[in-house]
Amino acid sequence: MHLTKLLSGCAAAIAITLAVGSSAFADTFALVTINQQALFFNQINEGAQKAADAAGAKLVIFNANNVPSAQNDAVENYITQKVDGIILVAIDVNGVKPAITAAKAAGIPVIAIDAQIPDGDNVAFVGVNNTKAGEDIGKFYADYVKANMSGTAKIGVIGALNSFIQNQRLDGFKKAVADSGQKITFLDTVDGQNVQDVALTAAENLMTANPDMTTLYATGEPALVGAVSAVTSQGRTGDVKVFGWDLTKQAVEGIDAGWVTAVVQQDPAGEGKAAVEALTTLKKGGKVEPIINVPVTIVTKENVDQFRGMFK
Repeated sequence: MHLTKLLSGCAAAIAITLAVGSSAFADTFALVTINQQALFFNQINEGAQKAADAAGAKLVIFNANNVPSAQNDAVENYITQKVDGIILVAIDVNGVKPAITAAKAAGIPVIAIDAQIPDGDNVAFVGVNNTKAGEDIGKFYADYVKANMSGTAKIGVIGALNSFIQNQRLDGFKKAVADSGQKITFLDTVDGQNVQDVALTAAENLMTANPDMTTLYATGEPALVGAVSAVTSQGRTGDVKVFGWDLTKQAVEGIDAGWVTAVVQQDPAGEGKAAVEALTTLKKGGKVEPIINVPVTIVTKENVDQFRGMFK
């Protein structure tokens, strides 16, 4: 009987040792995102998950629900849990800097994705140059106004004023429009707060207050969804052209119909994949570039077919 207990105890000890040993070699990465309403952020998650699966790593995802302070708390909690790396899609790029510094001090690398951290202690940034891409769509817009609207337009903007990167997209857009020399008047900029329902209400109010508006610019996916819905519900598809960021099924339908003119499309799944791959490289003792650029595409009627598969 004593022998049976001894053998049983040894077996349990061996099982615990094997479990701990196996978990010690499995990396755990944490992804702190903005929300899980926008398709864009969910595509980041999907790309990151596939890359984690391929690397044999565990991925945990924290949804901040658009609350900046929740991201700080999440990073601090993951430091306590001693994860092997953190991927951060920041809301407040300055407010989250102390948490990133704390992670660095704890030996946990942070990869910023989508939003750059000014002078931050993150190891790398994965994403696009939002100011430059804003300029690109701004130039496209100005050229369109020149060629199709006799060089004159009135534009309303639906943004997310708490989003650093969406403000960059607006700044770049405005610069390109100003440099174009076209007679383009900026009307109101409304705050969609990166939430579809809020963006829809803001867009409807913007259009009601500016019945002479001829174009709309939306700086992100929820804003674009709001813009498309508002133009449709108010029966303005014949006289308002929409430009924006991040394709959705509704936006593709608008492109097909001709009143959604151009949408900046990023590669969110590619960004998530690149971020996990960067953390994996770091864990193996390798080095990564401080800026890992993922290219964008301006989607129009001419090239929209290659993106339809995203929405099937």
